[in-house]
Amino acid sequence: MHRWAKAGLLTLLLGWTGLAAGSQIERLLMPGPVAKAHAKWEDDCKQCHDRTDKDRQTALCAECHKDIAADLKLKRGFHGHALKPGAACTACHTEHKGRDADIVRFDRESFDHAVTGFKLDGRHATTACEGCHVAGKPFRATQTKTGCFDCHEKEDIHRGKLGKDCGSCHNTTSFRGKNEFDHDKTHFPLKGAHHRIECASCHRDPSFKNTPMECIACHARDDAHKGGRGPRCGDCHNTEKWKDSKFDHEKIGHFALNGAHAKISCDACHRSGDMKAKIPDKCAGCHAADDRHGGRFGDDCAQCHNEQKWKDAKYDHEAKAHWALKGKHAKIDCHACHTTPIGKPRLPKDCVGCHKADDVHHGTMGEVCASCHVETGWRDHVRFDHDMTRFPLVGLHSSVACEECHANRAFRDTSRDCLSCHKADDRHHGRLGKDCAACHNPNGWTFWQFDHGKATRFALEGAHAKLDCKRCHIKSADEVLLPKECGACHARDDVHHGGFGADCARCHSSLSWKGAGVRH
Repeated sequence: MHRWAKAGLLTLLLGWTGLAAGSQIERLLMPGPVAKAHAKWEDDCKQCHDRTDKDRQTALCAECHKDIAADLKLKRGFHGHALKPGAACTACHTEHKGRDADIVRFDRESFDHAVTGFKLDGRHATTACEGCHVAGKPFRATQTKTGCFDCHEKEDIHRGKLGKDCGSCHNTTSFRGKNEFDHDKTHFPLKGAHHRIECASCHRDPSFKNTPMECIACHARDDAHKGGRGPRCGDCHNTEKWKDSKFDHEKIGHFALNGAHAKISCDACHRSGDMKAKIPDKCAGCHAADDRHGGRFGDDCAQCHNEQKWKDAKYDHEAKAHWALKGKHAKIDCHACHTTPIGKPRLPKDCVGCHKADDVHHGTMGEVCASCHVETGWRDHVRFDHDMTRFPLVGLHSSVACEECHANRAFRDTSRDCLSCHKADDRHHGRLGKDCAACHNPNGWTFWQFDHGKATRFALEGAHAKLDCKRCHIKSADEVLLPKECGACHARDDVHHGGFGADCARCHSSLSWKGAGVRH
């Protein structure tokens, strides 16, 4: 190879090696990998850096991010409002933090939307970001929509006929809420309830033109008179409340509207709509359907009812009917007694007149029920004094229910014998007679006392005291009177076969039959 050729090749190799070495040096000096968005320029540092002029870095950013540069120039959007002239991009965005580093550092929760030039107030403050910012597009893409109409065109019921400046009437709190339009400047100032209704309730035409101003134009459906009073509704009604009519019903209609009558609608009585048509002025004329008595109390409802409330009926039964309603009588329904029209026939005032079917005594105790019973309850505090009968209630008898002894509730001809009630308790089975009281007392069946010596003149001594009653009393005491001689019971025990007579006690004692001793 010629000398000059060798020199050229060496020069070329040295040049190429120098370039590769420079790039390698820059990679070695790089503080870290760049983010994914800038990864394709990682080997070309001059895209973002000017090694001869550090202050030129912001200008290099603007050469790539032309949309941001335009915002800065036109002072629009976040960058145009938030950044001061000459601010460096690196003040907020730092690189070489790795592929997954967040170089935007945008926090939705703490972001102040006011710095974008569009302050979020009213409903805007609670609207999700996606409500205005389309998913997949940068947030700045929405900054071209600066007017209400840009977002609310579909909600514009006026269909653009009133222009695009929605804010001249509406506010950000509610699109359909209280608006800012001053209706008082029109020929129809809004007063009373008119101020609270929706615009579309009167303005059927979105342009708001040719809207009628007569009452009947909007209130034809509310006109209970059906045109019978003419179109001038304001003569009686006001704008606060349609039902607050100032019509003087007492003066003109000769029927004062008091109580609930003052609150009902006119057509409740004037059903035809013709106010000149004659209607009844008696209670029954309108309230026949409300009369649950079926006309039994006549047609003068005011005797019991008042005009405030139909159900608040008050009738002085004592003063007007001469029969006071006390106890349970005050709580029962009127129809329980008044089953027919009043006075036909006249109702009885004695107890048995109404309570004959309730008389469990079937008339055996007379007809004056009040001598025992009270009005608070048929079974409450029965005042019958049993001590005035031939069987005073003593001991436990005073706490026993009447039905325990008087099963047929006739109360008369009830047996006074103990066994008539206590037959099941008589463990003697009638052998000691029917006079249980001879031993037992009414304080308790187990409390008994019987002195055999005093009652029978035959004292139980010795072995006799240990015997069961039925050893001697085999049959009922009412049928057989037992003898007192020894031989009557001990004939089988007499080994003398009567040779020494019937008075065994001369030799034997009551302690034991054995061990007899002759007493001379």
